[in-house]
Amino acid sequence: MASISFKHVRKTYPGGVTVVPDLNLDIADKEFVILVGPSGCGKSTTLRMIAGLEDISDGELRIGDRVVNDVAPKDRDIAMVFQNYALYPHMTVYKNIAFGLTLQKVPADEIDRRVHEAAKALDLEHLLNRKPKALSGGQRQRVALGRAMVRNPAVFLLDEPLSNLDAKLRTAMRAEISRLHKRLQTTFVYVTHDQTEAMTMGDRIVVMKDGIIQQNDTPQTLYDYPCNLFVAGFIGSPQMNFVDAKIVKDGSGYAAEFCGSKVALPARMNEKLGAYANKTVVLGIRPEDVDTTAASDPHDIDAKIEIAELMGAEINLHATCDNVKFVVRTSSTYTGREGDTAALVFDKEKIHLFDKETEKAIAH
Repeated sequence: MASISFKHVRKTYPGGVTVVPDLNLDIADKEFVILVGPSGCGKSTTLRMIAGLEDISDGELRIGDRVVNDVAPKDRDIAMVFQNYALYPHMTVYKNIAFGLTLQKVPADEIDRRVHEAAKALDLEHLLNRKPKALSGGQRQRVALGRAMVRNPAVFLLDEPLSNLDAKLRTAMRAEISRLHKRLQTTFVYVTHDQTEAMTMGDRIVVMKDGIIQQNDTPQTLYDYPCNLFVAGFIGSPQMNFVDAKIVKDGSGYAAEFCGSKVALPARMNEKLGAYANKTVVLGIRPEDVDTTAASDPHDIDAKIEIAELMGAEINLHATCDNVKFVVRTSSTYTGREGDTAALVFDKEKIHLFDKETEKAIAH
């Protein structure tokens, strides 16, 4: 059993700086959980507490059925992969992968079997006699993964393992790590500040800010139903557009008034919007949920295009209306360019509304 459970865990450093005030989180056996958030949000500290590299100031941490607050890192049955790979430069790839097993005095033939098994899985067999300086960044990262694999740990901890790689390698290594998880059927806890990694890899994402869990759910639920402004803005690339909008009565329903226009809101929101009539809320809409149309067709707002970024199959339009900035993701066949006026249509079913004071979601 390699479940992980935090019960009211607190981490305070000398001097009274509390990084994690009250963490409650359960990670199931064999689950792939991503801890995501901006720098300084407490995600790496949380990972290091699981590893035993950081002491717990208060609360209880369990791995499986054991309380491990005072258990040494070497006795926790975990393996950690670091951002900087942490390879020994004077050792060959073979010896780097075998190092932990050598310390555990595992028999030589068993070490050899496990090293070659891991090397085959990670396509490192032809590199076993090389030293780290002769390897690319992606190869070094695979060696670090191999060193963790051969120990057959109950829990894999990965601390921003791809942040030193270029974009193409990151994409390849994301797939590599996902395949590794399916193959090993082991609990993975993965820390990143890159929400694209989080969305593409995890069974579940834990979004953190200031040491506090903001939302803890599947990638699709986080994307479709963010619980507050922070999560809505953090998950998704380009990030969600936000605009202050006044809620007004519109026949039997409600509309959002902004940029000199009124956008009708879905009837399913009516029950929640009564308390917000004639009040200002924050309206959110993702770039892919705004469409561009011919100016003669019905549309919601006119916005001036400031920048058109060609992304290959798509164009990201950066546009403004009454000093409100919008990003619109549209087809590369779109012919508008900088300085033109874009006629924007909102997908009403994809609008999100947030309370301006509490920043909590009102309706989706």
